[in-house]
Amino acid sequence: MPDSRPSWVPPDIDLSTATLARVYDYMLGGAHNFAVDRAVAEQIERIVPGSTRTAWENRAFLRRAVRYCASQGIDQYLDIGSGIPTSGNVHEVARSLLPEARVVYVDIDSVAVIHSRSILADDELSGVVQGDLRVPEAILSDLVTQRLIDFERPVAVLLVALLHVVPDADHPAQLLTRLTSHTGSGSLLVISHFGRNYGTPEQVQALIEWSRGTATPLLVREPAEILALLGQFTPVPPGLVPVHEWRPDQDSPASTRSAGYAVVGRKG
Repeated sequence: MPDSRPSWVPPDIDLSTATLARVYDYMLGGAHNFAVDRAVAEQIERIVPGSTRTAWENRAFLRRAVRYCASQGIDQYLDIGSGIPTSGNVHEVARSLLPEARVVYVDIDSVAVIHSRSILADDELSGVVQGDLRVPEAILSDLVTQRLIDFERPVAVLLVALLHVVPDADHPAQLLTRLTSHTGSGSLLVISHFGRNYGTPEQVQALIEWSRGTATPLLVREPAEILALLGQFTPVPPGLVPVHEWRPDQDSPASTRSAGYAVVGRKG
């Protein structure tokens, strides 16, 4: 039986169709998801056992990358495809090093936007934009973005676990250029991306084929193709590596499995 409609869900939200943000929320132990999202997450886990762990690894990478950005003095963040808020959000991590850090969260999913706005209602240094990476100018010109981000200074642009649902037909490299062309020298671009190291070749292919029946089909890009998306950004050490190998915490448990690839690039 489908979920009854929670009071916080607007009437135009389709509870019968899963979304990437809510599936990810369920995998991370969140509560803002519906039966259809949970069913999809569990199906993904059956196709590639360990998929839930990879969601956690991506989240851990996000936190490490933000700490790195903050250690480089970057105090403004544009998080595209930010999803539904969970503990250890970008503003919390960045402000542990830079208390005045500013963050703009951007997502296409209405539920993610509603909850982000609710959580950040009293946070003058953070804002939320409902936007689509495929229309970067709308994100950049939004009044929230204009209020919080000074593009003449370095900014960290985050695209974690997003670009693998942006097909080549949408020209992702051009989208990233349009999104970042006005960022200041020293800006950082943070990316994680689905890859063939996600599971066995058979599991990866099965997941790709299954996803073709969803609203956000997955695609694999080879390491060289992911690096090509960086454009004018140069990878910082250790370069493009499996997600769990990007500057791992010394006290983190050792992982024996990759979850796609991660890279952070710097603008000269």
